[in-house]
Amino acid sequence: MGLIRSLIIAFSMYSKIPMPRFKWEERDLKYALGFFPLVGLSIGLAIYGWQYVCGLFCIVDLCRIFITVAIPLIITGGIHADGFMDTSDAFCSYQSRERKLEILKDPHIGAFAVISFALYGLLYIAAFSQITDTDLLKIICAGFFLSRILSGLAGVSFKGAKKEGMLFSFTSNTDKNAVRIFLLLQGILCIGFMIWTCVLPGLIVSASALLSLAWYYFKCKKELGGITGDTEGFFLLICQLLMALVTAGINIFWMR
Repeated sequence: MGLIRSLIIAFSMYSKIPMPRFKWEERDLKYALGFFPLVGLSIGLAIYGWQYVCGLFCIVDLCRIFITVAIPLIITGGIHADGFMDTSDAFCSYQSRERKLEILKDPHIGAFAVISFALYGLLYIAAFSQITDTDLLKIICAGFFLSRILSGLAGVSFKGAKKEGMLFSFTSNTDKNAVRIFLLLQGILCIGFMIWTCVLPGLIVSASALLSLAWYYFKCKKELGGITGDTEGFFLLICQLLMALVTAGINIFWMR
């Protein structure tokens, strides 16, 4: 029963998928981060299903691509986009570490957030417009699962920048060792699927995700002294964008 409650909490927190309601207790958060990647799996399946429907009914590319890019926002409610925008404001402010942490807590958005998110959207649309190979589509759909596995691993492994906030609340009540092992097993399965689908592209795309995780660790350590809930959202979007761009490049220059 405790695992089911953790699963429901993970989907309630990180998606807009309707879930049963109940009063949360600290013990219910114990394994919630371990189920977080399943939200990404839901997104990947939804995108793959939408692409299949587009093929059946000959839906034009513009509609296909725009809805494909909108699906993650629809399913998550934009929670990670909010973190991406707040973190973009902080990183682009070139202020002190303390001031950057204050910017992360500010509910308002600045010019850098808007510019960064607009640029992100354009690059993401451009990347998905070039992913036409079926195997590559499977790989990039699995990428939504992988990005959340890596985000969860960061949450239970990387140093936090502050002793408050959503991430701190989750991780302070998490069985970190059990969740870390569970996430690692999911990661092995996900990367294995990507490589099984198409060996070299699977290796390249999964390697790009791991590189983005390493960059995220050093970036947050330098800028903030650790990670926060907002930077986790920032990482998710950066990881997904990098995988999409790499996949698009493979589609253009190798599998055309």
